Amino acid sequence: MVKLIHTLADHDDDVNCCAFSSALLATCSLDKTVRLYSLSDFSELPHSPLKFHTYAVHCCCFSPSGHILASCSTDGTTVLWNTQSGQTLAVMEQPSGSPVRVCRFSPDSTCLVSGAADGTVVMWNAQSYKLYRCGSVKDGSLVACAFSPSGNLFVTGSSCGDLTVWDDKMRCLHSEKAHDLGITCCDFSSQLVSDGEQDLQFFRLASCGQDCQIKIWVVSFTHGLGFELKYKSTLSGHCAPVLACAFSHNGQMLVSGSVDKSVIVYDTNTENILYTLTQHTRYVTTCAFAPNILLLATGSMDKTVNIWQFDPETLCQGSAEDQPKQFIEDWSEDDVSTWLCAQDLKDLVGIFKMNNIDGRELLNLTKESLADDLKVESLGLRSKVLRKIEELRTKVKTLSSGIPDEFICPITRELMKDPVIASDGYSYEKEAMENWISKKKRTSPMTNLILPSVVLIPNRTLKMAINRWLETHQK
Repeated sequence: MVKLIHTLADHDDDVNCCAFSSALLATCSLDKTVRLYSLSDFSELPHSPLKFHTYAVHCCCFSPSGHILASCSTDGTTVLWNTQSGQTLAVMEQPSGSPVRVCRFSPDSTCLVSGAADGTVVMWNAQSYKLYRCGSVKDGSLVACAFSPSGNLFVTGSSCGDLTVWDDKMRCLHSEKAHDLGITCCDFSSQLVSDGEQDLQFFRLASCGQDCQIKIWVVSFTHGLGFELKYKSTLSGHCAPVLACAFSHNGQMLVSGSVDKSVIVYDTNTENILYTLTQHTRYVTTCAFAPNILLLATGSMDKTVNIWQFDPETLCQGSAEDQPKQFIEDWSEDDVSTWLCAQDLKDLVGIFKMNNIDGRELLNLTKESLADDLKVESLGLRSKVLRKIEELRTKVKTLSSGIPDEFICPITRELMKDPVIASDGYSYEKEAMENWISKKKRTSPMTNLILPSVVLIPNRTLKMAINRWLETHQK
């Protein structure tokens, strides 16, 4: 289930963009302002609205740490703000003076990219605020930009419909027509897919456009073989131009907003429509998922931003390999096959399918049924299957206890007491994450990517939410 839990109606004109950090929501508008809200109660911060721009603000985005907010405008500037104080840190002027339509931080916060109406794209040093590199596309305005999860490349989209791929040195790697009538938005899934070779990386990219389509692409990059962009599929559902698209932080959902006034949430694994939301009364111009809680923000030309909350018991919080659906009892036989492969038990797929083992049957398997009914002869293999099934049963018990999954540490799978935010954007129990960093390689427990930093930031908003939940659920 998904429900509307709050509506923000503070802007005086069209809402152009919204963005989340781990603790804040930012919105910007044609009314020239940027507004900041706390995720704990959706109250506007004392130093909001942020005022500097002299014309419409088209885009806003947080640095990965959430300490800096960038906004860009028709006035030809990209402004960096201190999110804690609202003070202006830097004003970066597009060299051509052209209206700036989009801005994005790199995953490691070292640079910021801004794209303008004249087709110029600028990479700024996010520490010195100086121009690093500059380029341009052949035709059209730059209206979309997204960095790959590793930060070694980024994609821009133009009003002429071209997707252009750049490396981190601003060298153009590839350009092709993606949407006939112009691109409006693009986004990378945060989940990197690897084929086992350390040097080869695969990413999933979504783009949307004036042609009413959402397209899914697979991007591969290796220093030895170069770059490749492959079209994968087209998602249907909207009957008018699609103005925005965004992946959820775990990569399991994709949301889109359209001129048809609707918001559609897709399951990225099956590409089926999960929800269609029709609360807005005018074009939906922007949508964004929160990084560590199940919240979705959608903004519209009706001057409002709607905040939606997902039921944690009906959505997958882990990776697709770990858990095809949240309710394990509802797994199909194919879902069980997917799970077996993820547990290195692919040799059992045929046996399980032959015996019609779905999620409910899986949870009821015993050592006797594995040996007598399924004829799994190897004692070691039976023991491994039973251990994995017991992990699933524990997960079911956790879910049935009613604890929202975002309150559970991904490492310990227990309710967090002292949550902290790591540089991968996920929240963990402080002690568990400190032990992970000290004993493991410096990689994210959730994405397996290298952590840009080992600094852990207290997640006070999440801690407050957990304490409130405990007060209402414990006597």
